[in-house]
Amino acid sequence: MSAIFASLVPTFLIIATGWLCRTTGFVGDTQWQGLERVTYVIFFPALIIDTLARADLTSVPVFGVGGALIGAILLMATTVLMLRPLLERRFGIDGPSFTSVFQGATRWNTFVGLSVAGSLFGQRGIALIAVAIAAMVPLLNLLAFYVFIRFAGRPRQSPRDILRSFATNPFIWSCAVGLALNLLAPPLPKPIGGYIEMMGRAALAAGLLIVGAGLDIRRLAKPGVPHVIATTLKLLVMPVIAVTLAEAVGVTGTDIAVTVIAASVPSASAAYVLARQMGGNAALMAEILTLQTLVALISMPFLISLLGKCSQVACN
Repeated sequence: MSAIFASLVPTFLIIATGWLCRTTGFVGDTQWQGLERVTYVIFFPALIIDTLARADLTSVPVFGVGGALIGAILLMATTVLMLRPLLERRFGIDGPSFTSVFQGATRWNTFVGLSVAGSLFGQRGIALIAVAIAAMVPLLNLLAFYVFIRFAGRPRQSPRDILRSFATNPFIWSCAVGLALNLLAPPLPKPIGGYIEMMGRAALAAGLLIVGAGLDIRRLAKPGVPHVIATTLKLLVMPVIAVTLAEAVGVTGTDIAVTVIAASVPSASAAYVLARQMGGNAALMAEILTLQTLVALISMPFLISLLGKCSQVACN
């Protein structure tokens, strides 16, 4: 399981670096705001476009893996939304905090998924994660936008304004561009492809540094109900749902293992940036992300071995 630890430990260390930069005053508030904006609008979309444009989607079960992950997201989103009245009444979780629980229970960290799947299964793993990106990213962002509009206390928007927000969301249009480049366009000229790839690489470090900058270690030391609910649903329940659905449609072997990886990674650092942009509880989101990263050091190896049915060679 060294490949899994090798992917998760650096993730946690980058978060810790962001926290140190913020608490020591090495990077000021205005500078963090600029980095958030660039990461949200440029770096993350470049990563998505680059991954989708390069993937060999013809060699993998697109509908089996993609359909299972979409089904798992929809079931999880429905479950969390049904829990909303109980969470507010029983535990006092307000609207902005609920958006963090929702994102924490449903979203996924593309970077960790790519790293672990690529380390364990090479190009096929990367191609399957590209399928997961195409299936999960647009849907997750649509659901997140709905939850923010509904629960974050933002002013009511007209249907036209909502559609405009969806269409201009960087994560949604970048998926459309990446798939179009993969399916319809010839390979990009090498300088353009290299430019997009380099911009995408910046997304990992920038996104995780921003998460660390928003972290309150004192609150993380005593996880509350929102932290536990989001972490349990995302790291334990989501993988079980995804594998059950994938097996039901005939997905097997390596493809099942990558489905587990896509479903069991911690939530995305982009969730924190979105919480900052859309009026959610960004501090709680940062705490959930950091807690999930720590728990995933244990839960991911266990789940990949148990649910993924990895071969002895692949998993050691």
